[in-house]
Amino acid sequence: AGSGVRVKADVPLSEMFGYIGSLRTMTSGRGQFSMEFAHYTACPNSVADKVIAEEKERQAAKAAK
Repeated sequence: AGSGVRVKADVPLSEMFGYIGSLRTMTSGRGQFSMEFAHYTACPNSVADKVIAEEKERQAAKAAK
């Protein structure tokens, strides 16, 4: 008989990029996952500050051209 583990978790979308590769490695290619949108929530200040700084750099580079 097959054995398995099901994990249900709320995870930020940004953490899911590349997850399938890690999951397949951990499960010898047998792991699967699915995602569905749950809700919006405020991001941590450190993440917001990083996004804002990156956008300011993009805008400055665009203006310099």
